[in-house]
Amino acid sequence: MSEPLLVLDNVTKNYGAIEALKGISFSIGKGEVVALLGDNGAGKSTLVKIISGGLEPTSGRMLFEGKEFLAKSPAEAKAAGIETVYQDLSLCTNVDVVANFFMGREITRKFLGIPVLDERAMEAVVGKALANAGTRIPSLRANVEHLSGGQRQAIELNRFVHWGGKLVLLDEPFAALGVEQTRRGLDMIRQVANQGIGVVIITHIMQQAFQVADRIVVIRQGVVAGDVARNKTSPDAVINMITGETLAGAGPTG
Repeated sequence: MSEPLLVLDNVTKNYGAIEALKGISFSIGKGEVVALLGDNGAGKSTLVKIISGGLEPTSGRMLFEGKEFLAKSPAEAKAAGIETVYQDLSLCTNVDVVANFFMGREITRKFLGIPVLDERAMEAVVGKALANAGTRIPSLRANVEHLSGGQRQAIELNRFVHWGGKLVLLDEPFAALGVEQTRRGLDMIRQVANQGIGVVIITHIMQQAFQVADRIVVIRQGVVAGDVARNKTSPDAVINMITGETLAGAGPTG
């Protein structure tokens, strides 16, 4: 087995006397899709914020690409190749697709010694990136506010991949999407993983987890209640882990 992309080792998070995370340990491999499941308040979102630099753990450690890692901010995590895609996304809706794709990384050229945006070059890069991923956008010059939820999500994921992303965390990414858009989104997650990128998806919809995940990790009351290969468990068994009726299958697989 190759070296894990991310390793969580006994990660805890306390808010005063409240223990939100009581010692989370599991790993994520390169090109692996891990579904993170659990009831409301189980600690899933807290864990995602710690991984992506939004919160600091109380104790424990993380290894990213074999090295000690602790992002002090989301910007620091992003620079390392870790990013979170939330259900409300982080695109600027009042500018077009190209501007969103290159935000903060614009290509410029000199005109009379003055740097100006190279719109043609940027549009060519975006068009190629989206085409390679099989994403269809009617016009790259359309403002994002005019695009569907699925198209917006595709832009964000493609942008992440293009700029060298290594681990993407998806927090309820399909909550506001229809059936067809969700299907395309799940297909895109597999495409992203096939490029060697690690994917963590938080979802309350069991069917989505079993459609796309390689492994399912269940968190219950701040601890890992199950860590099993998707093809070695069942929806009923996972529900039992979530509700606490059984801890069968808890612990890392392999």
